[in-house]
Amino acid sequence: MTEQNAGPFHFVSDELYAEGVSLRRIAADWGTPTWVYSRAAIESAWDAFDAAFTGQPHLVCYAVKANSNLGVLDILARKGAGFDIVSGGELARVIAAGGDPRKVVYSGVAKRADEIEMALRANIACFNVESAFELDLIEQVAGAVGKPAPVSLRINPDVDAGTHPYIATGLKDNKFGVPMAEAPGLYARADASPHLAVTGIDCHIGSQITSIAPFADALTIVLQLVDDLAASGIAIEHVDLGGGVGVRYSDETPLDLAEYASAIGQIMGNRQLELRFEPGRCIAADAGVLLCEVMGIKSNGEKRFAVVDAAMNDLLRPSLYGAWQRITNVVRKDVAEDTYDVVGPVCESGDFLAKDRSLAVEAGDLLAVGSAGAYGAVMSSNYNTRGRGAELIVDGTDVFCARERETIADLMRLEHTLPP
Repeated sequence: MTEQNAGPFHFVSDELYAEGVSLRRIAADWGTPTWVYSRAAIESAWDAFDAAFTGQPHLVCYAVKANSNLGVLDILARKGAGFDIVSGGELARVIAAGGDPRKVVYSGVAKRADEIEMALRANIACFNVESAFELDLIEQVAGAVGKPAPVSLRINPDVDAGTHPYIATGLKDNKFGVPMAEAPGLYARADASPHLAVTGIDCHIGSQITSIAPFADALTIVLQLVDDLAASGIAIEHVDLGGGVGVRYSDETPLDLAEYASAIGQIMGNRQLELRFEPGRCIAADAGVLLCEVMGIKSNGEKRFAVVDAAMNDLLRPSLYGAWQRITNVVRKDVAEDTYDVVGPVCESGDFLAKDRSLAVEAGDLLAVGSAGAYGAVMSSNYNTRGRGAELIVDGTDVFCARERETIADLMRLEHTLPP
């Protein structure tokens, strides 16, 4: 959260705003828990990443898994974004939001035959292939459809991204990608197939990375393979470096995008290859907050709890990763601070949004959980039969409902009791 007029989420006097709208007003109009996104923040983050690579042939493909709301995808489609998908459902979302399938790259370790066919018929840009068996399946489907499939192998370079083990993807003990030793043989197979068209090479080493060095190491390894393939007569048209650029949740120092782009450009040298990227978190995270209400204050001996109406089913990252996200009182108050665990209603000891936070809160206060635009609502569930919150997009002084709050009827709509 930022200070007065310093960004999309800022204080006006003692009240937190999203662009030109009071979060207190949003809570009164829409209830809580509610996700609030800033259109300006999404657009400025996108523009900054895209502009960093001006002068280099590139395609920036937003990672849909970070936040797949149709309203968010619509904003990015209007900017001309490409998209990185990991399922047929995400492809359907991109198309419904007006995205161009010709700018879509399809990642993920377990694509189904029907999803591959769907993507082929939509004319996507490329399949990022993660195994020999997946290459075989894509070849079979492409042969049946009668349309060559553009493919790129996702290489596992065994580079440590220095991030949380759950979001590290470039080590040899991760499930992702093709081992470097297997890649030349698989490229030779793909190049010889009439049903496959080799177009590129892909690498994604992890998420929430705040150092240029792991990216540089991975690119150096990948380019050595590109040169080896060229020597064997297999031409590569693009290099996809994946995503992973981190954001500031607490005291991290995010990458300087200009320095990142410069380092990548220097390593690329004179190679005439298109660069592709798959950013998600750095586009969406800081564009959103989770708005919730303090239901009451509770003490168990020396431990104090701020019990809120949002839970681990709404925001899973703290429970899943031990993630830290800033929590701000929507209205600044002259109340003494104390140390609290911020917990929700779900019947799990792991149901918390924060541990040991110094906060000035009372029952009835509104809290905003920051940097929640990525891996927030998209990872939410209906555990404990809790409806997912509304998702709103603020555009200046306007508020648009991008996803309605789920009702109990919504949760049971697809279920049935047994016949008598």
